[in-house]
Amino acid sequence: MAELGKKYCVYCLAEVSSLRFRCTECADIELCPDCFSAGAEIGPHRRWHGYQLVDGGRFTLWGAEAEGGWSSREEQLLLDAIEQFGFGNWEDMAAHVGASRTPQEVMEHYVSMYIHGNLGKACIPDTIPNRVTDHTCPSGGPLSPSLTTPLPPLDISVAEQQQLGYMPLRDDYEIEYDQDAETLISGLSVNYDDDDVEIELKRAHVDMYVRKLKERQRRKNIARDYNLVPAFLGKDKKDKEKAPKRKITKEEKELRLKLRPLYQFMSCKEFEDFFENMHKERVLRAKIRELQRYRRNGITKMEESAEYEAARHKREKRKENKNIANSKRGKEDGKDGEFAAIENLPGFELLSDREKVLCSSLNLSPARYVTVKTIIIKDHLQKRQGIPSKSRLPSYLDKVLKKRILNFLTESGWISRDAS
Repeated sequence: MAELGKKYCVYCLAEVSSLRFRCTECADIELCPDCFSAGAEIGPHRRWHGYQLVDGGRFTLWGAEAEGGWSSREEQLLLDAIEQFGFGNWEDMAAHVGASRTPQEVMEHYVSMYIHGNLGKACIPDTIPNRVTDHTCPSGGPLSPSLTTPLPPLDISVAEQQQLGYMPLRDDYEIEYDQDAETLISGLSVNYDDDDVEIELKRAHVDMYVRKLKERQRRKNIARDYNLVPAFLGKDKKDKEKAPKRKITKEEKELRLKLRPLYQFMSCKEFEDFFENMHKERVLRAKIRELQRYRRNGITKMEESAEYEAARHKREKRKENKNIANSKRGKEDGKDGEFAAIENLPGFELLSDREKVLCSSLNLSPARYVTVKTIIIKDHLQKRQGIPSKSRLPSYLDKVLKKRILNFLTESGWISRDAS
């Protein structure tokens, strides 16, 4: 009966109860790993058919000689546990793998196979690039070298030192940032009868003090880097007069204000180099556009560009002079220039500005407009008084002109809307 539960490879007849590859397209085709990797074909089965991995979870990944005899299912549970609980939580990982494995076995197997084994050697490099060096406790002390190593003293006179309250031999000020920071640790002492809570509380005080020292040193470094002390003393103005810099445009000033939060991540020189490189980029882009314009105009040599620029300058100068002359002529003509067609006709001086525009658009002489306007207003007044009137409009006034004039008089308030 035990033989009936076993599985055999259909090609080499080897037992494949622990691990086999089943074809998803052919019925009853199961191969051992050796035949599958060799591309065995039998009957309608072909090597490119789809397959499904079937295992009982009893085969070992590292071979029979591996210590502990870990099965593939246990290996999978171990990898799931290391991802879920993290490296070092061996008790939780052992409970996840199963009751048959102790935390010590789980740790030894993972370290020996996945870190110091062939898999670890292939995946973990000997030297890790860009690895951050820990300087917090190089010699067992609570402070890092970046905090304990003093900066060179400021190059200022004795009078300026007294003005700032600066002590050059200690590189300190009489009033430091967070002046009362030392009170956190001034009363601390180590006692043998301290319990865990008191020890952790004292460690928290030390940690708070170290953070205040770091912030104090950071502010000093920023003051050094951006020359804030010479700026306070007025020395930077003399340096600016000695070494004039390029003129900063309005756009660059706005960009500097927007990027001001990045000052804390970059040194003063790096920040100035950043904007200097941006300025160089703009200059290069402008030069490239200029060369492309030369090429579009058929210029292939730099000697020809001087002649081209001189001719272009002359053209632009002539165009500018012409525009200036036209603008002067327009100012001399004044506002009546747009009524040139009717300004010399009789009755022009009787019209308002809006009536001038109307007559000019209708191509109607001022005298005829005044006549039509008089007739329409007279008829309107007679109708309001109840006197019957007969329209006596001139023959040269068609329906379009009459409608335009009536609308204009109505909008201007000469006649009421119901009469029009």
